[in-house]
Amino acid sequence: MFNATSHEPTRPTPSKIITYQAEAGGKNEKSFKNTRARGNCVPLTPFDPDHRRLPARRAACVLPHHSTCRDPPPNNQQKPPSTPSSRRRLQNRTRRPCLRATPPATPTAMEVKAHTARVLVGRLRGAVATLDGAAAAAAVSEIRLASKTDPEIRAPLADAGAVPLLASQLHHASSAAVDAAAALLNISISARDQVATAPGVLDALTSALRSGHAAHHAAAVVYSLLCGGESHRAAVCARRPLLSALVALLRASPKPSTRATKDALKALFGVALYAPSRATLVSLGAVQALFALVMTDARNGIVEDATAVVAQVAGCAESLEAFRWVSGVRILLDLVEPGGAATPRARENAAAALLNLVVAGGEAAAAEVVAVGGAEETVRELAEDSAASPRGKAKAEALLRALEGAGPAARRREHRLSDFLDGLVQSDPYISSPASASTHG
Repeated sequence: MFNATSHEPTRPTPSKIITYQAEAGGKNEKSFKNTRARGNCVPLTPFDPDHRRLPARRAACVLPHHSTCRDPPPNNQQKPPSTPSSRRRLQNRTRRPCLRATPPATPTAMEVKAHTARVLVGRLRGAVATLDGAAAAAAVSEIRLASKTDPEIRAPLADAGAVPLLASQLHHASSAAVDAAAALLNISISARDQVATAPGVLDALTSALRSGHAAHHAAAVVYSLLCGGESHRAAVCARRPLLSALVALLRASPKPSTRATKDALKALFGVALYAPSRATLVSLGAVQALFALVMTDARNGIVEDATAVVAQVAGCAESLEAFRWVSGVRILLDLVEPGGAATPRARENAAAALLNLVVAGGEAAAAEVVAVGGAEETVRELAEDSAASPRGKAKAEALLRALEGAGPAARRREHRLSDFLDGLVQSDPYISSPASASTHG
């Protein structure tokens, strides 16, 4: 076996010993000295020409770091021979790691939806800017479809600025207005604050209600905004033209669709829940429009929804005079009678309306109810009806307690009126007394 010769430098430096164990069991153990002088490094490798045929167990060679060597090795220093395998091992140990390009991160689902929303809104914005009606209608239709099928894209659409662009389409009586109103309704479910605070939205909804083309969607958007809290409810109820358009939709001729009427009633119910707006509704003629629906509209569910709004509007003092004009108390008592209302819900709403009227109108309202003959008996029948709902029975019992104090005073007024009529008949035979001045029905 070949023996390596080490050359001692002029100024010896600490050396490192590399031990190579050729075979298992510690036989033929050779030691080699690696001398480093003046920063010169000579890496050593096993010199056995037959090392490629040795067993797989090899010792780990701890090589000195020679990348800092600056001076070339001395001419008289003999370089140890190397083999292909040793050179390959040395290259693998000294090779710098390869810097591979990091693949781009996969976008998340919300990032994809936000990008899609920006693209859709960008198309609508470009069509509006170029006054291209066909392209705008197509873009609005795509936004409506996206907001209907994917609830998670509604907020990104609002963030991308879709609300003002959609609102601008409501001023035109076209299919684009219907799609725009439907898209606004979908977006308002997930981004109600952004729809309510967007500039021009309430004015655009007023225009859509008056045009009638997209009235049902516009009324549904109004109701959605009213469900957003006290601040949104106050902002909507402060728009008198908007409330006027909702009331006018109930009296529109020809009659609007059942869906449009129900959406308008739902919106008016949300408005009436805000106490300061009840007097406004009375001044706009809501009481007359509501009782007209109760008396003449036989469509399914209309009477129930109309009486629910009546019950809320009755909770203000200004409603008593409006009820007198349309004989509202008599109509409500007819509904409270057994068999008078088509559904138990309408009967409950009628009792609630009478109770709210008495509570808000005080003694004058209570006297108005008692003045109708048989009013107390009718209410008592509801309170004692085993088939009535607990809510209806509770309203009837509360109404009976409210009418107890007003009963004697009302009866005294009724007797005075009867005496006056009797005296009038005796003095003038051409005047016939009515059968009963307070006959119910």
